Amino acid sequence: MNRHTKTRTLNDRPIIGILAQHTVDGLSKVAKTYVASTYVKYLESAGSRVTAIRLYLTESEYEKTFYSINGILLPGGAVDLQMSEFARVAGIFYRLAKEACDQGDYFPIWGTCLGHQLLMTLTAGENLLSRTDSENVALPLVFTDATKSCKMFKDFPAEMMRVLSDKPLTGNFHRYSLTLQAFEGNEKLRSFYRLISTNTDRQGVTFVSTIEAFRYPIYGTQWHPEANRYFWKESLEAPHCPLGVRVSYLLAEFFVNEARRNFHHFEKKEEEESALIDQHMPKFLGDKSSFRSVYLFDLLGD
Repeated sequence: MNRHTKTRTLNDRPIIGILAQHTVDGLSKVAKTYVASTYVKYLESAGSRVTAIRLYLTESEYEKTFYSINGILLPGGAVDLQMSEFARVAGIFYRLAKEACDQGDYFPIWGTCLGHQLLMTLTAGENLLSRTDSENVALPLVFTDATKSCKMFKDFPAEMMRVLSDKPLTGNFHRYSLTLQAFEGNEKLRSFYRLISTNTDRQGVTFVSTIEAFRYPIYGTQWHPEANRYFWKESLEAPHCPLGVRVSYLLAEFFVNEARRNFHHFEKKEEEESALIDQHMPKFLGDKSSFRSVYLFDLLGD
């Protein structure tokens, strides 16, 4: 199946899917899955529409969705990176994206935090994460020489790159990381990903913080770029300064622009409209959640 087209230079009406996540704590009594509003706002702010990629569907249904949307974001969360439904569905889109790109059909993937870790696991074929002391801390990025040839920061102003290196503008909220040692010791990862930046946790352990694939439009950050604009819980180390907000927007713009290079589309206007997350109302959680509000799916009792 291949319904992409190249009659236009860019797609001015991109739709990016956000993979739904398993609910935890009190929300698990209400619904099985959710999409955090932060990711929706993040993508919409840069000119994309959004659809939720629901869990528990068939592979053929995900293939139909793949050829209807223009990219996918794998969000943060806390699930098994190999055995969960979240991992299964992400693996399907990861495979379809690589196959499509090999045929000239450009389909971008972005992984944030857990999504970043899942990309590493899918590529390596095993979970190589280690426990790190990296929860709720803002850090400056330690860029590698490979940054000079990366796409992710290519259009960032030089001053912004300097600030990213000097100031703690990236919010980290993870308990596990892929250490630099694990990355460098795995040939599959080294040959697939350009290592853009690292960070060091409170105990001095260096971990991978930003990557992008060499051959494919696949990107990952262990940190949360959306947090700078949309994490408002006061206990969280989410830098809301003007520079932090600017970093967040520039990365959202980058990924949405990547999605503009894809021309997948829904077969009917009615299908497109019904798939958009606009059809759903977010549930406000306030400080009970880092996300403040979420879209709930697979409601219990339905």
